[in-house]
Amino acid sequence: MKIIKQYHQILSLPENGLQMLEKAGRTCYKSEDKITHDSAEKFVDMLVRREHHAMIEFADMIVKFVTNRGVTHELVRHRHCSFAQESTRYVKYEGEMEFIKPVWWSDHSDTQGKTPAEQIWMTSMERAESDYKTLLRNGWKAQQAREILPNSLKTEIVVKANIREWRHIFNLRCAKTSHPQMVELMLPLLKEAQKKIPVVFDDLIF
Repeated sequence: MKIIKQYHQILSLPENGLQMLEKAGRTCYKSEDKITHDSAEKFVDMLVRREHHAMIEFADMIVKFVTNRGVTHELVRHRHCSFAQESTRYVKYEGEMEFIKPVWWSDHSDTQGKTPAEQIWMTSMERAESDYKTLLRNGWKAQQAREILPNSLKTEIVVKANIREWRHIFNLRCAKTSHPQMVELMLPLLKEAQKKIPVVFDDLIF
């Protein structure tokens, strides 16, 4: 059994994203003649401030998340996204299984330093791994043995969404009322997106 921390990786950013958003937006106003080499950022900032968010649907961002299955159960509720997720039906976990470290876990590195609750969690994960492999050895297929796998099981999911939908995701999933595991995953992504894509996420502060 291996315990790992969750993380994200941006796979694709919109190419010439602000310029594309400006071209789309200026079609509404028939102001294409005002496009210059540096006009996009100011124009897109205006779109965001006026909440003309339909225009920022014309740029996509693709992100890969390594997290637990409980978090992905929430992520796939966002209907305006495309998803590709590691399948417990087809993936057979025959080697060392990975589980995601709960965000509320202590940072003790040694087993003796764990709290009673943390010890219970570790024992449960070890038992799930052991029982899963026992079922495989007894002839069950991966799609059958997966019935005993917990939410803490590590999974990978690729998510594609347009900028408007990412704003919606960040607003919901970075809020204090969101699940702590989700917040820990989404806040670093938001901060990276704010650095790499000007203007469109700057007003989102948590």
